[in-house]
Amino acid sequence: MALHLHLGQEAWGHVVARLLAELPAAVAVPSDMIEKGRVLDAYYIPARYPNSHPEGAPFEHYGPPQSEEAVRYAGEIVDFVGVRMA
Repeated sequence: MALHLHLGQEAWGHVVARLLAELPAAVAVPSDMIEKGRVLDAYYIPARYPNSHPEGAPFEHYGPPQSEEAVRYAGEIVDFVGVRMA
């Protein structure tokens, strides 16, 4: 969302993949960056709410591999946005 605002655009929502995909073509968002956004989007609701899985609490469905992947992808997206806002 910050990059949209930096570019004078209005952006709403929490869907990282969509926010990346809706950036102007001049920003040239790599398709793998959008895919990484989709991975993060998949964690948005289920990891936060106790009744989002058919059985068990969220902590039973996520562990170090998912956490490390999410942190890495989020860092890559933040870096991507930061470079374009510099």
